[in-house]
Amino acid sequence: MIVAWVLSLLTLLAMLVMQLERLAALEVMSINTYAETQKEFTASEQALIECEQHLSNITVLENPTCQIQSAGKNLWLISSKSKPRLEVLVFLDEKTNIATRLNWRQSFE
Repeated sequence: MIVAWVLSLLTLLAMLVMQLERLAALEVMSINTYAETQKEFTASEQALIECEQHLSNITVLENPTCQIQSAGKNLWLISSKSKPRLEVLVFLDEKTNIATRLNWRQSFE
């Protein structure tokens, strides 16, 4: 009777160790996914900033990493081409050529 009880305890402990290993693996995957996503988000934001800075002279950009559309009345919609896709609405002052970001959003496909 005692042997059966000890064996059941050992089985429960083995199952507990397996579950802890799975949780640890999931946590590592979660952290790696978070870090990779943060890098992609930063790259998309950098592409938007570059296009925003050269909005008055778009021809300076050799390989634009974003799409630029006019929204009328000195408003421009700039979208990143990479994922995650970010969009910003920018006001371009004609006199000073200073771009002011009005809002931004993440575009989901």
